[in-house]
Amino acid sequence: MSSNPAHHVETASAGIAQHRSVTARPAAEMAPGTRPTPGPIAVLPSEVDRFVTAVRSGGGEVAPLDEATRGIVWLSSEDPRHLVDLLDAHPGIEWVQLPWAGVDAYGSVLERYADRPKPLFTSAKGAYSQPVAEHALALALALLRVLPARVTARSWSTVPEGRSLYGLTVVVVGAGGIAVELLRLLAPFDTRVTVVRRSDEPMDGAERTVTADRLDEVLPDADVVVVAAALTGGTRGLFGRAQFAVMREDAVLVNIARGGLIDTDALVEALASQRIAGAALDVTDPEPLPDGHPLWTEPRALITPHSADTPDMTAPLLAERIRENVEAFLGHGRFAGVVDTAAGY
Repeated sequence: MSSNPAHHVETASAGIAQHRSVTARPAAEMAPGTRPTPGPIAVLPSEVDRFVTAVRSGGGEVAPLDEATRGIVWLSSEDPRHLVDLLDAHPGIEWVQLPWAGVDAYGSVLERYADRPKPLFTSAKGAYSQPVAEHALALALALLRVLPARVTARSWSTVPEGRSLYGLTVVVVGAGGIAVELLRLLAPFDTRVTVVRRSDEPMDGAERTVTADRLDEVLPDADVVVVAAALTGGTRGLFGRAQFAVMREDAVLVNIARGGLIDTDALVEALASQRIAGAALDVTDPEPLPDGHPLWTEPRALITPHSADTPDMTAPLLAERIRENVEAFLGHGRFAGVVDTAAGY
């Protein structure tokens, strides 16, 4: 996916209306003294018609960046220093809307404001959950049905390979909007789902919920493992040699979150040694995955180029998130996708 939604936004189709935002928790009420001061909003680095319209649909005033600007819609995940410099030069900005659900690209920016109540940062957290969960399900089914081998075959196989998803045990790592939507999609398959998250708070559709420190305890039972967690300092390299060592040899791994959650070298070893049955990755570390990398020729790997949510899918969803948060900025409702600057997501 392009790092800038403005690059492709005008190609978004009208047929995407079936997608909606899916979040794990309702929008939170602002603590006293933390609500941003309403004022003009700048759409940056450059104005894009769809998002300008979204701001105005929420009742906001779009204006060029100056001393009066109180909110910005930031449409780029390129070098975060540009955003740092902009905020330093305009200390009156009290609200920043970021374009993606994951905010790891802005880690250096968020760290600067971890102990400050303003500006308030909001993301697209939850906005893209439906298309990403759909992709996760597609990847899981592809691995279970041995499609990586099937698409490269040049002769009729007589080996009876392939498994059904029905009744299998699934471990979902992460409990955000993607996990919520994936649990809904998995329901017709009668899977037994364990969710791994920061707390053991139950989730609808999950047989059980365990805390992250119990990951290695639940992996040996999993037929399918789906990684849908945020990338932070604490979750980087969450899956390494130790985790692959306790997984079943017929288990498959799907990552639609961030590449850095998995130790790539350990994954290459696990696949080459048939320690696990397969891996489907929409995200990689490094990303883009370089030409010639062993994962490209690994017969048990399926790689998609960070395309779980394409610009055609995300543009209308981001526009709706912007409209919703502009209304909140003006005091009419609650902000969605509030970023915890201390936690980094």
